Amino acid sequence: MRRSLSPLVRLPANAARHRALTGRELRQGLCTLPARTHPALASRGRISPIPQTPAHNRTCVRQTSSAATATVQNVNNDDIGPIQEYEARVAQGTLRNDDHQRGIIQSLQHLHDELVNYTAPEVQRPTIESLKPAKSFFGGLFKSGPGQAAIGAIPANLPRGLYLYGDVGSGKTMLMDLFYDTLPSSIGSKTRIHFHNFMQDVHRRSHKLKSQHGIDIDTIPFIAADIAQQGSVLCFDEFQCTDVADAMILRRLLEALMSHGVVLVTTSNRHPDELYKNGIQRESFIPAINLLKNRLHVINLDSTTDYRKIPRPPSGVYHTPLDAHAASHAEKWFRFLGDPESPEPHPEVQTVWGRKIYIPRVSGTCAWFTFDELIRQPTSAADYLELMRSYDAFIVTDVPGMTFKERDLARRFITFIDAVYERQAKLVLTTEKPLTELFVSRDELAASLKDEGNGQRESADSMIGHFIEDLGHNVEQLKNSPLFTGEEEAFAFARALSRLSEMGSRQWVERGMGLESQGGKKERDDWTKMRSRRMEDSM
Repeated sequence: MRRSLSPLVRLPANAARHRALTGRELRQGLCTLPARTHPALASRGRISPIPQTPAHNRTCVRQTSSAATATVQNVNNDDIGPIQEYEARVAQGTLRNDDHQRGIIQSLQHLHDELVNYTAPEVQRPTIESLKPAKSFFGGLFKSGPGQAAIGAIPANLPRGLYLYGDVGSGKTMLMDLFYDTLPSSIGSKTRIHFHNFMQDVHRRSHKLKSQHGIDIDTIPFIAADIAQQGSVLCFDEFQCTDVADAMILRRLLEALMSHGVVLVTTSNRHPDELYKNGIQRESFIPAINLLKNRLHVINLDSTTDYRKIPRPPSGVYHTPLDAHAASHAEKWFRFLGDPESPEPHPEVQTVWGRKIYIPRVSGTCAWFTFDELIRQPTSAADYLELMRSYDAFIVTDVPGMTFKERDLARRFITFIDAVYERQAKLVLTTEKPLTELFVSRDELAASLKDEGNGQRESADSMIGHFIEDLGHNVEQLKNSPLFTGEEEAFAFARALSRLSEMGSRQWVERGMGLESQGGKKERDDWTKMRSRRMEDSM
C-alpha cells in the first residue's frame, strides 16, 4: 500500500504577493505547483477548507532536494486533463496557442487517460538479508555482477511513461507543469524532482545503507522500493547523465522503480541516444538507454517544420502497443510524410511481372498498409523492391508479435525491412509488442534458454527482460537454439533489429524532408535526385 502523505501547505491566496522564483532556485529544486484542498482532508481537521480558484491561480512552493520531500499528495477534484488546462490558460492569455505544442499535449492527455484506471501493485520491500551477495547462475550469463539482488518483472499493465526532450526554450517546464498539475485524482501521491537532486539523494541513501549493513550489500532494490512506496508517478526535470557513478546504477534503478509500478515522466535536453555520450564505460550504460526507449514514449519538443509548413509529429516512428493511440500515431505520420496538397488517402495499383500489387492508402510518395495487407499476402522480395521504386515512405500498422509458428511471416517481414533500409526509405510502425519481441516471444526465449541448461528460475522474468532489451547483441547465444533454423537466420534476425533501430533515429527520419534547419526545399530536392540515381543503379 502506498504511503499516505500530508497535504501541501497552501500559501496566501494572493499569489502575486509571492516572490518570483529565480533560475538559481529552480536549479536547487524549488518550483510552483497548483494546490487544491480536498474536502475529505478538511473534514478531518487536517487543513482548513478554502474556496476553489482557477488552476492557474493556485500556487504553492515545495523543496525537492530529495525524493521524500518532493512527494506530495495529489488532489484534482475536477479531474481536468492537460488539454483542458492548456485551453484554459490559452483563453486566459497565459499561454499562446501553438499547434505543435498542442500535438505534444495530446500525448500528455493520452497518458493522463491511462492513469485514470491504473492501479499500481503493492510495493514488495526486500529484506536486508536478500540484498547481501549470493551466487546466481544467471549472474554470469547476464553480467549482472556480484552482489546484485534480483529485480522483479515490470508489470504488464504499467503505462508507458514519457521522455520529453528539446532545446532550451522548447517549453519543457511548461509541459511538465501541465501534466503534473492535472494528474487524475486516482493517483494518490506524486513526486517531482530535479534529476541531479534525485541521484544525489540515491547515492546518499546508498552510502547510509552500506555503512549500516556492509559495503557488499545491493542497495538499489531497497532504495527503489522506498521511493516507489512514496508515489506511483515520478517526474524528473532535466534528465541527464554525466557521472560514471550514476551511469553504472541507472538502468537497475529505473527498472526496479518500474517493477514496483512507478510511471516515469521526464524532461531532458537530449535524446536518450545522446545521453552520457563519450562517457567512461559507456557500453555499460547502453542498457539504460534501451530501457528508456522501450518503456517511455520519446517525444521531440523542438518545433521543426519542413518547407511545406507541416509540423513533424513529436513522437518517434514506432508505436507500441496497439492501443487507442496507435491509429492517431499512424495518421499524424501519414499526413507528415504524404502530399500536403492532397492529404486524403487514395488506393493505387502497381504491377510486378504482370501481377498486380494493391496499395490501399497512398498520399504522395507515402504508402500505408496494415500488416495483413502487406505481409500476410503472397508477396516476395521482388514486390517489395517495386514498391521502393514508387514510394519513399511506408506506414505498416497492426504488426503482431510473431512466434515460431509464424516464422514464415517473420522472414517475409524481415525481407521487407531489408528492402526499406537498403533503399533509404522511411518506415513507421504500430506494433503489438516492442521491437525486440516482434520475432521471438518471451515464452519461447525462456524455453530456449531452459533447453540449453539455463533452467534456474531465480527472477527469470527479469532476466529474460534483460536479455530481450539487448537482443541484437545477445542473439549470438541463441544461434544454435531451436528458435532459428541456422546461423544465417539468427544473423538476419539480429540485423533486422539493428536496422529498425537505425531507421528510428531522428537523423534517418528527417533526412530528405526539407526541414528548414537542414536547408529547406533544396535539401529535399537534392536528396530526391540522389535517391533516384541510386534506384537507377540498382535496376
